[in-house]
Amino acid sequence: MNPNQVGEQPKQPIPGVSHLVAVGSGKGGVGKTTVAVNLAVAMARLGHRVGLLDADVYGPNVPLMMGIRDTPVSRGQMIQPLEQFGVRLMSMGFLSSGDRPLIWRGPMLHSVVQQFLRGVEWGDLDYLIIDLPPGTGDVQLTLIQTAPITGAIVVTTPSDVSLEDARKAVNMFRQVHVEVLGIVENMSYLVCPHCDKRVDVFSSGGGKRTAAEMGVNFLAELSLDPEVRAGGDSGRPVALLDRNDPHAAGYVRMAEATVARIAEVGAPTAPRMEISE
Repeated sequence: MNPNQVGEQPKQPIPGVSHLVAVGSGKGGVGKTTVAVNLAVAMARLGHRVGLLDADVYGPNVPLMMGIRDTPVSRGQMIQPLEQFGVRLMSMGFLSSGDRPLIWRGPMLHSVVQQFLRGVEWGDLDYLIIDLPPGTGDVQLTLIQTAPITGAIVVTTPSDVSLEDARKAVNMFRQVHVEVLGIVENMSYLVCPHCDKRVDVFSSGGGKRTAAEMGVNFLAELSLDPEVRAGGDSGRPVALLDRNDPHAAGYVRMAEATVARIAEVGAPTAPRMEISE
């Protein structure tokens, strides 16, 4: 899809889905999918009806992180989402085999995103979390042009390199009239397992400072935690732990802050948007 194309696109709601929440980042390697997965699981643990759409078609990691490798089935014309830990799921990782790469251009990406949005029987959901690819490319534009996004979360680390790209992501969402729910600073610090001291591996405070400078909410500061990595690799996200567990508590607070922000924002009101040069 051409980002310089001028025009308006109708935004049709997804039947049964109250809120679409995009989780994006300006660059890769910031733990965006880890945040999306644990956000979805934490929301479900809080009693909400949640779906998770893995729109990162080039690097679909949700199946591994959610510990499920089944193949979805169809009922009539609709694909039935898989379900794990109370979250309904769809990912290209359920449909493509093994380590085979996907080499697709814009029109094919547009088609698969539309199929995942409207060809999946999501049912009644309070929140459909959409894990976007990093950057500001075709998948993001397809989603934003055709679906009524309630808001977006931008994931960054505290490093200056990551924050520079996070600002681009915030500005991209603003340019296409998508509310930025807030910034999440991932890998904010490491607690040394030997001395219990905080180590600022990637600097500190950059996410909160950037959120203040750009006038957006700061949703969470998440630690660089080996248990989070282990949970993702084993298919048991740390958000499954008790909400008071130190490994899970940050994600629970993030989920609560996100729900509160969505309540402030409400459903999108503009039926159309315009992208101009």
